[in-house]
Amino acid sequence: MTTRIEAVNDFVVKFANVNGSGSASANELFARAILRMGVPVAPRNIFPSNIQGLPTWYEVRVNERGYQGRRGGVDLAVAMNPQTWDEDLKEIEPGGYIFYDSSKPLPTSKFRDDINVIGVPLTDICNSAYTDARQRQLFKNIIYLGALSALLDIEPNEIEKLFAEQYKGKEALLQSNAKALRLGRDYALQNLTCPIGLRVQRAQAVGSKIFVEGNSAAALGAIYGGATVCAWYPITPSSSLAESFIRHAQKHRIDPATSKRRYAVIQAEDELASIGMVIGAGWNGARAFTCTSGPGISLMQEFFGLAYFGEIPVVVIDVQRGGPSTGMPTRTQQSDILACAFASHGDTTPSSSSATVVPCWSAPSAPPRSGLLPPQSSSSSSFRSASSRVGRVVEDRLRLPLTIVRKALCQGLVREREDRHCQQGRVLGAADGDGRHRDAARHLHGAQKGVEPAHRLGRHRDADDRQLGP
Repeated sequence: MTTRIEAVNDFVVKFANVNGSGSASANELFARAILRMGVPVAPRNIFPSNIQGLPTWYEVRVNERGYQGRRGGVDLAVAMNPQTWDEDLKEIEPGGYIFYDSSKPLPTSKFRDDINVIGVPLTDICNSAYTDARQRQLFKNIIYLGALSALLDIEPNEIEKLFAEQYKGKEALLQSNAKALRLGRDYALQNLTCPIGLRVQRAQAVGSKIFVEGNSAAALGAIYGGATVCAWYPITPSSSLAESFIRHAQKHRIDPATSKRRYAVIQAEDELASIGMVIGAGWNGARAFTCTSGPGISLMQEFFGLAYFGEIPVVVIDVQRGGPSTGMPTRTQQSDILACAFASHGDTTPSSSSATVVPCWSAPSAPPRSGLLPPQSSSSSSFRSASSRVGRVVEDRLRLPLTIVRKALCQGLVREREDRHCQQGRVLGAADGDGRHRDAARHLHGAQKGVEPAHRLGRHRDADDRQLGP
């Protein structure tokens, strides 16, 4: 008899699907339902740059302690793609489980002796319940979600609540998805041993955290950091960051009295224009950022030098992808670190950090004039980095171009906002020197606590209370 893995709130599930089959929504519902039961999850969407019909994977680590890194090995494989069957089978841990569509019988040679096989005739169930071909394909994903809810002891009412939120005002879609969920769950309860050795048990390990995709977390961090201007040019995999900033700004950057927008988002004609706009916004007093990927970083090098010598606060969020050249848009790689650390051409002083918070203001002398924040691989670190760097760290303290590099397309948990306070140098006004020689006057006052004094960018030279920026 094959032994089986026994685990509660600590296992890895990997979905192997066909791109374009509509599985992404069902797989995310699976992760969110477990989260709603108070158990932390860390999903990873693994997909190549391809067209409809090629493989894609969605790996979910369930861990009550909140571990988010990929553990290695798979406890339960949901094998929905015959093309990758052999590869998926090899990843399963001894004593693990494979869930598959048993509508078409497979020979015993297609399985392993040391794993547990769970077959559900998904195609037969769909064919008997639906007549439309597209419905059969889409609801097949929800049917396997229902079966998994029974096998893993996931509370079905949590999935139904997610349906209600997703299809609010669309009663027909709500009812049809609930029906498909029941079809899969009922079959599993009536024909299989439920639950299996892997179980989800309600816990209280999530608290006030929210479940968010990494780019969205960085965009939310920019909002918390005070960003009011975003100039960007679409490029995978960073485009969703700017799109998320738009959604967050529409909620949090609207004047409650006048209903006017207190933010500006500009889709530029290319990456060169986008960083140029951000530098202009920074010079005029706005907290501004742009987001891009490796090819965009290459184009922005000259503007990094301009911001460096102008001592203009600029934030660039680089969501890295594989290289060289234009690379692979849906593959992640730490490929831009040197390009960001040594940005621009000559006579610029790079700085980098291996810590979570950039430490370059702790030096006894004036801080470097360019910065690099090392790869952020989780939603939480992306949020903290964007919130602090777009805000006080860069604007009030360092006054330099800074690149935040992200190394993964991830989803995860983000804590409530943590207030962070950064040490500031003296801010000079018109009274500190002749208005005609303000730039020279700045350096006469020396550094305070390792930070050179700075003029208020975006201020009129003869009237420091006149704000030119937003």
